[in-house]
Amino acid sequence: MKKVTDINISSKTLLPSPIALCEEIPKTEAAGKFVAESREAIHKIIFGNDRRQLVVVGPCSIHDLKAGREYAQKLAVLAEEVKDGMRLVMRVYFEKPRTTVGWKGLIMDPNLDGTSDIPQGLHIARRFLREVIELGVPTATELLDPITPQYIADLVCWSAIGARTTESQTHRQMASGLSMPLGFKNGTDGGLGVAINAIKAASQPQTFLGIDNEGKANALTTNGNPNCHIVLRGGSKGPNYSAGDVLNTREKLESAGLTPAIMIDCSHANSSKDPARQPAVFQELIKQSLTDTSIIGAMVESNLHHGSQTFPQPVEALQYGVSITDGCIDWATTESMIREAYQSLAPVFEA
Repeated sequence: MKKVTDINISSKTLLPSPIALCEEIPKTEAAGKFVAESREAIHKIIFGNDRRQLVVVGPCSIHDLKAGREYAQKLAVLAEEVKDGMRLVMRVYFEKPRTTVGWKGLIMDPNLDGTSDIPQGLHIARRFLREVIELGVPTATELLDPITPQYIADLVCWSAIGARTTESQTHRQMASGLSMPLGFKNGTDGGLGVAINAIKAASQPQTFLGIDNEGKANALTTNGNPNCHIVLRGGSKGPNYSAGDVLNTREKLESAGLTPAIMIDCSHANSSKDPARQPAVFQELIKQSLTDTSIIGAMVESNLHHGSQTFPQPVEALQYGVSITDGCIDWATTESMIREAYQSLAPVFEA
């Protein structure tokens, strides 16, 4: 009989069940408490009466655990310094969408050599998230593969759905069952409709195919996630963080019956993919937030050192603390930018 299945499958690797990995790398009671409290604090900034700015800041992607730890330690100190005006959350991104092909992140290829040791990647991701949480730093990540959350979501305080996947029914369904606040980015063309529709869909109960924490296939039914908001990241027609763009977004959210909670991504099309322009975008949104309460925060791509480096290349040749995906601002610039914004926000909290 002619073969009709697995024609293009060259290998299979059995993964541990989510519950087995979570038991092998458990979160402490203190870590669980911190995640729950961080999610509640983030919720209050997005939808409540907390006027602080939510700043999701950190490397475009984690590829070097030593550099990631150093960044997290620095961020913990800065977060404590500015906590009255901002809630700093670290980008801990392990999955990267690719336009065609390329490195897909530490979960998919933890050795950075194309061997795609996903079981090892899941172990590394969970351990690193736990480390960051234990430093007292809330965590943020983009969830790309719908199976991944079963392995790591209990250690994530805020998550994102990227511009390429905001329109995906699979990701909207996944988001409807997640337990943390979540931002949907506008489409790559800059259109707001896909993100607004995604928020509406994810807030509703959904039934879909998925796996449970034992790794078994299930028909999952969700309650809907009420903690979803929009992230403006610009598009093919240019940036969308101006006061006019924010007003337009606010009006469209309100017309759709949604709370006008708007985060602005300082990178991607809003900075024309030039990391050096991120501080100017950040400064502008902080200025707008003083009078426009619909602006609830920002995303910033930041690393120990500026820019990015070509990849793939031999791991031993990589520059320490420099992104291998999107270009980032360096730590000194990040620190200065955050402190300056904190001073600008002071009148809001002294009034």
